[in-house]
Parts: sequence; structure tokens; C-alpha cells
Amino acid sequence: MWHRNLLELIGRTPMVQLNVVTRGVPPLVLGKVEYFNPGHSVKDRIALKMIEEAEKAGLLRPGGTIVEATSGNTGMGLALVAAVKGYRCIFTVPDKQSKEKIDALRALGAEVIVTPTNVPPEDPRSYYSVARRLAQEIPGAFFPNQYDNLHNREAHYETTGPEIWEQTEGRITHFVAGMGTTGTICGVAQYLKERNPRIQVIGVDTYGSLFQKLHETGQIDPKEIYPYLTEGIGEDIVPGNLDLSLIDRIIKVTDKNAALMARKLARYEGLFVGWSCGSAVWAALQVARELSPKDMVVVLLPDHGIRYLGKIYNDAWMQAQGFLEPTSGMTIREVLKAKPRKTRGLASVSPEEPMRQAVEIMQRYEISQLPVIDGDRICGMLTESRLVEVLIDEPSAREQPVEKYMTEAPATVLPSTPVDIVSKMLTREMPAVLVQLEEGGWDIITRSDILQALVEAQL
Repeated sequence: MWHRNLLELIGRTPMVQLNVVTRGVPPLVLGKVEYFNPGHSVKDRIALKMIEEAEKAGLLRPGGTIVEATSGNTGMGLALVAAVKGYRCIFTVPDKQSKEKIDALRALGAEVIVTPTNVPPEDPRSYYSVARRLAQEIPGAFFPNQYDNLHNREAHYETTGPEIWEQTEGRITHFVAGMGTTGTICGVAQYLKERNPRIQVIGVDTYGSLFQKLHETGQIDPKEIYPYLTEGIGEDIVPGNLDLSLIDRIIKVTDKNAALMARKLARYEGLFVGWSCGSAVWAALQVARELSPKDMVVVLLPDHGIRYLGKIYNDAWMQAQGFLEPTSGMTIREVLKAKPRKTRGLASVSPEEPMRQAVEIMQRYEISQLPVIDGDRICGMLTESRLVEVLIDEPSAREQPVEKYMTEAPATVLPSTPVDIVSKMLTREMPAVLVQLEEGGWDIITRSDILQALVEAQL
């Protein structure tokens, strides 16, 4: 037997018992492994549902364009559906998203626009605002708006919830899932509570997000909304899919605990899952420790770890964030001390300044890399080789804003980061890293700086 197309493979994902990370925990804990969907995430379910409903309503016609704001996984699901059905895709993503996610979207033919993370939702530069504007301006465009589109929640009410009920033979007592658009948790919760109102539903939030405070007090505290690293959960807006009456409890999980738990799942359970899966399991274990052997906890694991190879599954990145203990030996702190006084500190250029200004700064300070900074945000990098390449091909570029020609923002490390880790991070594509100084401000490190420090250490 075969399937007519890839879309028929969406759903019917397996349930797997967790055995090692759950040692000492009384109840059975099962993971609903959503990376078995063709797009490797739970978001395939809502992508298909939202597009099919849009087609039925006449909102999306042959040859149309799908425009969506996405953290990556919904975009992947929409891109798969679009590939099968023949639609154009344009996605806006926040700049904290992993490079692997963005590359995967582009590989499927989607156009990806990267927008700043650290701006409010109503800011015209936010990924919500940019997507809405494009959907209004492009003829024949459809904006799924996964946050407020109730077909998101319906997809899980119709598929994920029934699957969990059937796979556990109705024995489930607790359901744990991350909260982002909230379609997953609310759709599943609605179905399960209709079957058994005693089932407890636990939402998983991250520090910097509004959900827990909103659930406990009915209020949004702006002081608790700030940037965080974990991808796929947490919000600074209230999604239209959210129904707090379906959720019994919300647990917040730190970026570090989520990342370390995801790595444990890969190492000890063979489940190579994404970052927010670590959040969900960490929270599920907090709940499970309070329960009895008669209970059954189901935790939803939304996506695959392949999209996080450059982050939580990269030791250098983890150590740079302070999530893993650094190795012994020379650190970047010693490299900074060895830098000549005239090269200490950070020269930079703003995104709107002309290329000519960037060249003048680089010549003045005799540097070959120049960060592009907008306020407190690192936007990208200009390199000497890139400037030469651009100005040879396009002499008029000297009057154009540097943001048109900058490369990807460099990695950021701490002074405590070991030199051997940073040296592995430096490549031809990323010839320098930024150092976030303990006293505030930034500095920059290149291979030349490291070499000088190593030589001086031998004298």
C-alpha cells in the first residue's frame, strides 16, 4: 500500500515510554513523539488544517501565496503543504531562530525574511507586523495567522487529542505540553477533558513569557516579558487560540534546564528532540514526582533535534551561554588582556549608515571586521573580503546602507569561554566573535588575537 502524497503521512505519531530520565518517578511517563510527522514537528498538523480550511473558504486559490509569521516549525509544515499543492510561501522569522530552521525553509522553496526579536509585537519591524503587511500588499496572499486562527486548535482537537486517548486506552491522567500559539495544548485539552474532566492539563512556559502570570492572576506583567533563548514556546502576546479554562497549571522552565534536558533525552533515551521538548519533559518530571504509580503522564515532544545542531547540541555554543561548564586552560579573558591597547573595545556601524562610512572606520582602526549594531542589538557583520567583493561588482554600493550587504551576526561569547572552544567557532564565514564584557559593552576577538595571546603566554 502507498500514499498518494506526503500529506497523508501527517499524524498518527507514536507514543514512547521514558525510562532513564524518569528513574525514581512514581507514574508512567510517555512521550508523544511528533518528529515522526513528515516535516519533523507537530506543526504539520495545523499547517494542513489551516490551508485546507482556507481553500474551502475561498481565501486561498490556485497560484496563491502563503504568508506567515513563524518560529520555524509551522513554516516547515506550511512549506511542505505548499510544495504538494503548488503555492508560493513567504515566512517572517525572528532572528533568534536557529540557522538550521531557516536553511530548511529555504530548501523547500520558501522565501524567508529575518526580523528582530527584541521589538514589541506592534513594532512595524516585528515578525508579526511584517507578515501582516506583506499579506495585505501581495495580491492573492493568505495569512494563516496561526496565533489567532482557531483551525490551529481544531487540528489538535480532531487528531492529536483522539490519538492520545486511544493510545493510552483512556488511562491518561495528566497531559503536559508547551505553550506558544497554544493551539496544541488547548485543542488536546478540550478533547481529553470532554472524555474525562478529571484529566489535569499542565502548560509549559519559559522565563520572559507572559503565560504563567496571566494564568495565575489574570494580568499581564510587562516586567516579566523579556528576551529568552528557548525556541517554540512562550509569548509576549495573548494568542486567540488560548483558553485558560482548559489549563490547570503552568510551569516555567529556564533556557538552561530545557537545553540540558533535551540533551539528556538524546543521550539516554535515544530521542533526538528539539529545545522546547526539553522544557516539556523537565516540567513533566516536576509534576510526576508529585503523583502515584496509578497515574499516567503524557508529554508532547513537538519537534526534532536536527534543527538545533548549532545551538543546544553544540558544546561550544552551550559553554558560551554558560549552560555547560567550561574546560580548563586559557580563556577569552586572557586574550582580551593581551590585545594591544589601541585595538581594545569595539568599533561598529549602524545598519542605515552608508558603506563608505564603514570603509572609513575599518581603515581608521586598521580592522578587517566591523559589527553592525542597532542600539543594543547585533544585526550582522561586515568583513573586509565582503566589502571588496561588493565594491568591485557594484561601485555605487558605497552610498548604500550597510544592512544591504552585511553577513550573519557573529556569535557572542563570555570572557570565561575557553579559547579552545572559541577557536573552533571561528571559520572563514565567521572570522570573529563578539565578547560580552562583564562590566558592560562589547569587544571582538579574531584568530589573530588568539594567536598573539598564545604566543605571549609562552614568553
